[in-house]
Amino acid sequence: MSTEITHSQSDSGNSPRDLQTLHKSKSNWLEPLLLLAPAGIWLLLLLVLPTLIIIELSLVPGIRPGDVVNPSGFDNYIKILDPLYLQVIWRSLFFAVGTTIICLICGLPIAYWIAVNAPPGWRNLLLLAFVLPLWTSSLLRSYAWITILRPTGLLNSLLAHFGLPSLQLLNRSPAVLIGMSYSLLPYMVLILYASLEKLDRRLLEAAADLGANRLQTFWRVTVPQIITGIAAGSFLVFISAMGDFINPELLGGASSMTAARLIYNQFLGAAQNWGFGSALSSTLILVVSIAIALLIKFGEAAPKR
Repeated sequence: MSTEITHSQSDSGNSPRDLQTLHKSKSNWLEPLLLLAPAGIWLLLLLVLPTLIIIELSLVPGIRPGDVVNPSGFDNYIKILDPLYLQVIWRSLFFAVGTTIICLICGLPIAYWIAVNAPPGWRNLLLLAFVLPLWTSSLLRSYAWITILRPTGLLNSLLAHFGLPSLQLLNRSPAVLIGMSYSLLPYMVLILYASLEKLDRRLLEAAADLGANRLQTFWRVTVPQIITGIAAGSFLVFISAMGDFINPELLGGASSMTAARLIYNQFLGAAQNWGFGSALSSTLILVVSIAIALLIKFGEAAPKR
């Protein structure tokens, strides 16, 4: 009887060890799939499908709410090449790149001082001080800058008190750069601090022993060690600045039209041209996707020594 059972198991090819191996191999891919399923469904419904709908709408010239969706060409993308709209895109890139440079120039010394020179007991408190503005609404922060930068605001009142000429910053590009830099500076500081906290102090001491001054030590020792943090912070600020709507709208005025404001006008403004707005959105998504790809590539690179 046992011989027959053994023969039947060998004929079927499913020994207890094989069944255990098969069960383990299934669990190896099934368990991660179950863990990723909620986030995957969420991304599919709220990111992938809306993006596909936007791409489909971008292929329909002049579509308005209620019209039949019938993709027929790339007329909307060709329309983007109009000098008027190219100027808007270049202005958006100017604000994004300018904000990134300002945040890097201002954030690097602050993060360096907190990570290297500040007392250890004060570091968390100082970082919290930079995070606190993020606890308030970006709308309130923009209105606060309006009260500071307007012709009768706090800044011009202080300048008048010291006998200096007033500055006309509101509703101009400098006001947009100030507001965007203020909003995104905490992200840059936090990312740079995370990189500077891992700084190898022995290399700094070795550079000083070899006769390097502070500037040489910074460029040849510190920067190569934190280059991944600089890249990650710069790309994060750039991506956030490209999609900023509130600061250009409130601080820039009509002369500071950006891609985000133009997209808003196409969907919810008087224009009501969903096809062109979708083409602009697809172009902005492409630019941001390239920035994210660069962030993934350079943000995970091994730091140079």
